[in-house]
Amino acid sequence: MRQRPIPRRTPGNLPSDLSGFVGRGGELSELGRLLDASRLVTVTGAGGVGKTRLVLAAARAAADAAAGALPPAGAGGPADPAQERYCDGVWLVELASVRDPALLELALAEALGLTDQTTRPPRTVLAEHLAERRLLLVLDGFEQLVDETADLVRDLLRRSPGLRVLAAGRRPLTLDGELSWPLAPLDPEEALALLIERTSAADPSFTLTEANRAALAELCARLDGLPLALELAAGRLRTLSPAQVLSRLEDRFALLTGGSRGALPRHRALRTAIGWSHELCTAGERLLWARLSVFAGPFDLDAAEYVCAGPDLPVDSVLDLVGELLGQSLLVREETPAGVRYRMLESVRIYGAGWLESLGDARRLRRRHRDWYMGLATWCELDWFSPRQEEVAALVEAELPNLRLALECCLDEPEEVHLGQYLAGTLWFFWAGCGRLTEGRHWLDRTLEDDLGLAGAEYESSRLKALWVLGYVAALQGDSVASMSALYECRDGAARSENPVAGAYAVHRMGCLALISDDMTRAGELLGSALERYREAGELNSNVLMCQVELAMALAFQGELAGALSLCREVRDICEERGERWTKAYALYVLAYAALDAGGTAEARLLLAECVAINHTFRDLVGLVLAVELLALVTVAEGHPAEAAVLQGAAEPLWDGVGMRLFGSGYFNAPRLMCQERAGELLGAERYASCARHGRTLPLDALVERALRGPDPVPVPAGPLPRPRGATERAERPMAHPGAKSRKPAGSPEGEPAG
Repeated sequence: MRQRPIPRRTPGNLPSDLSGFVGRGGELSELGRLLDASRLVTVTGAGGVGKTRLVLAAARAAADAAAGALPPAGAGGPADPAQERYCDGVWLVELASVRDPALLELALAEALGLTDQTTRPPRTVLAEHLAERRLLLVLDGFEQLVDETADLVRDLLRRSPGLRVLAAGRRPLTLDGELSWPLAPLDPEEALALLIERTSAADPSFTLTEANRAALAELCARLDGLPLALELAAGRLRTLSPAQVLSRLEDRFALLTGGSRGALPRHRALRTAIGWSHELCTAGERLLWARLSVFAGPFDLDAAEYVCAGPDLPVDSVLDLVGELLGQSLLVREETPAGVRYRMLESVRIYGAGWLESLGDARRLRRRHRDWYMGLATWCELDWFSPRQEEVAALVEAELPNLRLALECCLDEPEEVHLGQYLAGTLWFFWAGCGRLTEGRHWLDRTLEDDLGLAGAEYESSRLKALWVLGYVAALQGDSVASMSALYECRDGAARSENPVAGAYAVHRMGCLALISDDMTRAGELLGSALERYREAGELNSNVLMCQVELAMALAFQGELAGALSLCREVRDICEERGERWTKAYALYVLAYAALDAGGTAEARLLLAECVAINHTFRDLVGLVLAVELLALVTVAEGHPAEAAVLQGAAEPLWDGVGMRLFGSGYFNAPRLMCQERAGELLGAERYASCARHGRTLPLDALVERALRGPDPVPVPAGPLPRPRGATERAERPMAHPGAKSRKPAGSPEGEPAG
């Protein structure tokens, strides 16, 4: 039979949008731009992410432009290029139900309205029909025939210069000239808008209120902003409250069923949507998908190979299988500060976890996952004392979800709690050095509370390590009771088990606790003893150097600045030799303290600027806030009281993220009191309070930028800087106050703080 000709300016066969398109304005604009730039654009993404809806919305926009529904490019100007580009219409080809490759070309012909019963190959019919036409072909659901579809599209594009193709699938067609564009889930605002719109359509009485907003927002987050999942959840909200839906998400695949009657079968339920992808995977891809579900967040290739490989999944096959899962949008590739990572959307992960359970292999894989991350933590602890310190911090930050899961795995088995103690203790550098005190305290408490004495004496070293790390973290949080209890228990246990290293750490942290408790004599004795123990044990790392810095602090606070300088200069030299930066920042703090006491405000500022930069890099709020407090005193000594008040105000909220302000220590608090007094005298109480209030509003990044930039230059002072009141009384205290000497620096009180 002869093919039926299609008249010019045929609008195409796009279905009408019955439910409306919510959000995705930016994506629609970008997709239109890509279609202008390429004849083949493929939107990729996981099942249920909204690929079909987006390409159909873009196709409708193109059809409207082709039909002249959109205004021309300019009044009196040429017609919209889309009117010429798609003058033969926009045509949708749904391929999801096509499994036989022989039916692929026939499906395209049918969608285009072609009927041909001759012996000519269907591809020839298609090519002849498209050769002289300008149209947009929209292909959806081609995954099960990706190779055949790619071959057909390549042939048609070569033979039909007026053809453009917009495709939607889990993976790109991988053709020359193709622009592949991965579609992400909805952002929180758009996800909430979609959920509300669909729920309101199903139940006109539904409204967004302050009472249900939080639960709806959490529901959007729990469903990853996945449009299909949100639409299915909206159907459940006809009979359940948002809180009830949330409570049932543990079995989300059983709950979110029953999509609209006209939906494709694979869109009837979240399980079906993702199961559609699963069905199309090879056996190896399915097995890797199931095993990758043990990861709790982004993971790298090395982790995937170690955890997932086995006799039935050779390690050298994992890379190729990861590539296949990426191509099918079952994995997402991310660039992170720690390098390339992969992750699954939560719904995809849960589907894989169900398969892993059904295979009876879940427990073994969780243990392999735990073992990998225990090894990772061990190497990171060693690498912390090296030039790779910043990389280690970024790596642990990226792997934190998986490290948490590994800790949970340790705690699931009472006889393996010692592994949790080891892991929580090994991560001391992250808890104390990277602003994670609260979380570190949580895991350390849990591993020690769950210790039922089942581990045995052979694992005592793990328990002792967890104890001294707990004592360290609790001390930094200002919880001296919990700190002392843990440290005494560690010290006594170390003596019983003849563990000199654990004993050294316990004595060291007792000295640290004495330091922030203002007992400088005892602090000096304990810290000095700990250093001797470290040397006898041959221990040298960031902790040992920190012990030396803390001893220097104790000396400086008692006025023995020469000894403090000697200790910190040695630490600085070792840190520079080893590439260690975290402990170096604390040494710089003490050196700046001594420089300020000697009148070297310029030197003190340079030292503190480096200190602030390092602590900000590692997110060490303890070191950062101490440096900012001392920098405020430097700033007022330089003649900038308003800026000093801003810095003091900005430091206050930082302590909320650490614990007790300045540890409740009079010694650490002395610079703050001196700065407050001197700046208050120069500014007056009202203006000082105003500047401090402004400082409290500064975001952390803005504070750091301001501290590194320094105050703006000021005009020549009209008179000398007034001597602080009470200087005589302060000088009689048994400590050295940096900046306590009478100074007459160049500069005068500046105006209101800048923005």
